Amino acid sequence: FDADLQYEYFNAVLINERDEEGNYLELGKEFILVPNDHFNNLPVNISLSDVQVPTNMYNKDPAIVNGVYWSESLNKVFVDNFDRDPSLIWQYFGSAKGFFRQYPGIKWEPDENGVIAFDCRNRKWYIQAATSPKDVVILVDVSGSMKGLRLTIAKQTVSSILDTLGDDDFFNIIAYNEELHYVEPCLNGTLVQADRANKEHFREHLDKLFAKGIGMLDIALNEAFNMLNEFNHTGQGSICSQAIMLITDGAVDTYDTIFAKYNWPDRKVRIFTYLIGREAAFADNLKWMACANKGFFTQISTLADVQENVMEYLHVLSRPKVIDQEHDVVWTEAYVDSTLADDQGLVLMTTVAMPVFSKQNETRSKGILLGVVGTDVPVKELLKTIPKYKLGIHGYAFAITNNGYILTHPELRPLALQVMSDFNSILVENKY
Repeated sequence: FDADLQYEYFNAVLINERDEEGNYLELGKEFILVPNDHFNNLPVNISLSDVQVPTNMYNKDPAIVNGVYWSESLNKVFVDNFDRDPSLIWQYFGSAKGFFRQYPGIKWEPDENGVIAFDCRNRKWYIQAATSPKDVVILVDVSGSMKGLRLTIAKQTVSSILDTLGDDDFFNIIAYNEELHYVEPCLNGTLVQADRANKEHFREHLDKLFAKGIGMLDIALNEAFNMLNEFNHTGQGSICSQAIMLITDGAVDTYDTIFAKYNWPDRKVRIFTYLIGREAAFADNLKWMACANKGFFTQISTLADVQENVMEYLHVLSRPKVIDQEHDVVWTEAYVDSTLADDQGLVLMTTVAMPVFSKQNETRSKGILLGVVGTDVPVKELLKTIPKYKLGIHGYAFAITNNGYILTHPELRPLALQVMSDFNSILVENKY
């Protein structure tokens, strides 16, 4: 790492952009783009990758620049892969620091507000490759001191945590003051799968929260630990990592007796604490709770701080994989990609991904995840590998991922065609 490193890279938003005097913008040098029929005639550069940085991050942050610099060596890897297998489409590296290197290089266009909200670390392929499946209980302080902006920041923090959960994860949200308030009362005492429908349902209920009374954190912690224990003993949920996310503006105690009862000495449940607001009076207690339970503490003062601070917990949950050198390959469920639509309509895709880490001793001891590498695979390419002539008239084949997602099956096709006829009912995953 070189804090003073100066390096000009191809920024996917700024490439080919000029200022009023006709000069190329900084990080926006000339980048040759040519329509390519293999990529649905999108203008791409098959000789180079380029880099997208989320709008809420500084393009020339030293951590970004250093990561972009050493990941330049992926250009040759991407090009060699494509030469060796011309059926490949998008190849990419999502950094734990937030930047996204993509091959072939392509220009990204901001929305009407000049924003690109895409953050690779929120994508299912990144989360599944970087972390193990997890059970999560989110505790939100709704005592009187959380009124106004603090409660707004807390709700946004919860929403950002939900963004980082995938179909392999299970969760619930409890608001607390003198009493416990399940955000969805019908799901009292249990966890639900973090699929898209459930997450959206809980987001809608977040708007109903309001602040009043006194925060009784001990009651909330007892409830969270009991729920996780019961859920784990029944064999439900992820049967893997467990965590409690605490979102509050302070804690008057360390609650060590509760942790001693439920979590020590094994510390199977990690505690992640998010201090809301600029005050640091109770920061020490929250730091202690996180550190004593293999978690992480962070302070969120403004809405702009939310996303980057929430991401920190993913780095912690990825440590066991890195330390154990687990290069697990994951496949996502099938999704629709609008950028490669062909004559037959939208294209069903799956993503194959795996974690990336250095083999240095420091990486092993500290568990430093560098990011996730992945490539998109059209489901029709998988179908080509099925030797249909060997199946016979009564035979059929289906593809299922290691996570249990069915990618293709004869009985799914009529349903898929019916769903695709109604564009509004499809989740279109558009990276650009």
